[in-house]
Amino acid sequence: MDEFVVYILYSEKFHQHYTGYTSNIIERFKSHNLLATKGHTIKYRPWIVIHIEFFNSKSEAMKREKYLKTGIGREFIKNIIQNF
Repeated sequence: MDEFVVYILYSEKFHQHYTGYTSNIIERFKSHNLLATKGHTIKYRPWIVIHIEFFNSKSEAMKREKYLKTGIGREFIKNIIQNF
């Protein structure tokens, strides 16, 4: 059974956050910090993981990621960053 993770990354250097989902958090984190050569996240390295949530299905994870990108979700993320 696959497990899906919704994660929030934070760049202390640039005060940026990034929200995503994956079925392999270790490889995805490596990609954001080391391997990727293009995309939004390469500009704000290094990233740290500040929050993760686990889900049993891809659709649940996608739904949560979408929610975290709404106004209410961004407030939730802002609180996590402030308490970090």
